Amino acid sequence: MHCIIHRRAQFAASHRYWLPEWSEADNQAKFGACSRFPGHGHNYTLYVSLAGELDQYGMVQNLSEVKSAIRNAVIQDLNFSYLNTVWPEFEVTLPTTENVARVIWQRLAPHLPLINIQLFEHPELWATYAGNHMNATLTISTHFSAAHRLALESLDYDQNVEIYGKCARPHGHGHNYHLEVSVAGAIDPRTGMIVDLTAFQEVVDRLIVEPMDHTFLNKDIPYFAEIVPTAENIAMYVAQTLQAPLAALGVELDRVKLIESPNNSAEIFCRRATAPQGLGAIAEPALV
Repeated sequence: MHCIIHRRAQFAASHRYWLPEWSEADNQAKFGACSRFPGHGHNYTLYVSLAGELDQYGMVQNLSEVKSAIRNAVIQDLNFSYLNTVWPEFEVTLPTTENVARVIWQRLAPHLPLINIQLFEHPELWATYAGNHMNATLTISTHFSAAHRLALESLDYDQNVEIYGKCARPHGHGHNYHLEVSVAGAIDPRTGMIVDLTAFQEVVDRLIVEPMDHTFLNKDIPYFAEIVPTAENIAMYVAQTLQAPLAALGVELDRVKLIESPNNSAEIFCRRATAPQGLGAIAEPALV
């Protein structure tokens, strides 16, 4: 039986985004506060995913061997280190989140049947790498608060209640929405970036968070005057809104996940290459 397992590890390290061949002004313009001397630190969380058939002992891989491989190949070098100098790979390509994930894969691949590396720089920024040359994904998470009502104008109140339950009540209700936006692209061989992180965050804030925060979606966002603002349709709206502006930054929108509550979330996969079986890229939604 084929199975995927995941192992978590953690390390603390510092790094600096600085290219010696660039001027101080160019480094500051590109990397902002991350260019400051002598650098800054993070508590990194690493998830290593493995795949294989279950053996006679009910395991894909002996966990003691997995722990040992991660410790010996990664953690003992990176923990309490200055990433720019700890491994020669980071002297060639800066130790951004996405590039650290890539190099960790390279270090672990000879020892483990890897299918994915996920590296959290902090809870609102992480990278995913799956062994695809210089290609990786980068995810930022953010939040906004908004109210909505789930109802179709073409139906009466009782009909809407039959479909949407309490969510059809006339004055609506609110959520603290948690939003994850992932982009895919090629890691620059020198800067280590797939996208300018500041520009990425600015696009999401300007086009999604600021317009939608503290609104009544049905009344304040023109798109939802006719489209019922279910979690699914909000996620679709976010994907459609961000796709072209992120492409202008040189990356491809990979995934949008909207968490409406701990019990309810919606996820849009925006590239056919990464969509789960049976799902395609984003498309225009129909009315609910």
